[in-house]
Amino acid sequence: MTTTNLPLTKKDFTSDQEVRWCPGCGDYAVLATVQGLLPDLGLAREDIVFVSGIGCSSRFPYYVDTYGFHSIHGRAPAIAAGITVTRPDLKVFVVTGDGDGLSIGGNHLIHAMRRNNNMTIILFNNQIYGLTKGQYSPTSEVGKITKSTPFGSLDYPFNPVSVALGAEATFVARSIDNDREHLARMVGLAARHTGTAFLEVYQNCNIFNDGAFDAVRDHKENQIRLEHGQPIVFGENGERGVVMEHDGTLHMAAVADVGLERVLVHDAHRDDPGLAFALSRLAHSPTGPTPIGLFRQVARPVYGLELQRQIDHAVASRGRGDLSTLLAGPDTWTVDGSQSSG
Repeated sequence: MTTTNLPLTKKDFTSDQEVRWCPGCGDYAVLATVQGLLPDLGLAREDIVFVSGIGCSSRFPYYVDTYGFHSIHGRAPAIAAGITVTRPDLKVFVVTGDGDGLSIGGNHLIHAMRRNNNMTIILFNNQIYGLTKGQYSPTSEVGKITKSTPFGSLDYPFNPVSVALGAEATFVARSIDNDREHLARMVGLAARHTGTAFLEVYQNCNIFNDGAFDAVRDHKENQIRLEHGQPIVFGENGERGVVMEHDGTLHMAAVADVGLERVLVHDAHRDDPGLAFALSRLAHSPTGPTPIGLFRQVARPVYGLELQRQIDHAVASRGRGDLSTLLAGPDTWTVDGSQSSG
């Protein structure tokens, strides 16, 4: 990976393609934030790759003036993983949505995080299928009435942050599309993380699911902001906090009732993901006080780098392999070429 000596700006990372999202869509805010952050990475445009799947969010590579790959439904993490292994010098982003990433792509997503491939995954969560005009998605709430669930959804929804923590992703965070400062900080932390970074963004679909996150987007007193090393307090004046009981369970309480010393101090660098997972369960859906910010950031061996070390060790100890010898090696057999008459 090379660094650029020229000072790049947001304009340098803005392509000449017409942005085609619905007016008022939260995707615009995420795009502008990412384009504004990319110059801060100090990388040349040709050293950055955006990979997407299918969905409204997956148009992203067209709008960023870097290398890009608009792949197939749900397979963006798998394709990005191939890039990280073969070209570890590149900075790889995956842009996906709650339908693309958690439905058909769920298996690819969890294994990318389990392996700790060196990629930054930004998942736009609008709790609906927007591109196909409003069917329920894996994050839609129970009872959601849509074109595909006219009597209400019966599915229990995913909590994307819980999924990522369950897969033991080494970086897990959540932000909101209309909070430019917070979103830029979370994207910046995720982009600089070594390993798989997973960032969920609450993104408003004003056409098919308008207002899904209003309880958090428009009411900051409901934002439980997670800051490493800081007591977890929230509310207009920090009057509420998160408390851990003796059995390890978490609950929300008035600070005046329990005392500030009882309020849990956030540890995002704790190796065990259990505490971060418990925090993610404080709100299964964003209809009230909901944690946002950095849930977890730890170091673990990166898959692509470990694979390259393994190859280098094999070459050093055994010499460079020969494909023809491998194909004609001892694990081959000859199939009788005779044909039976019919």
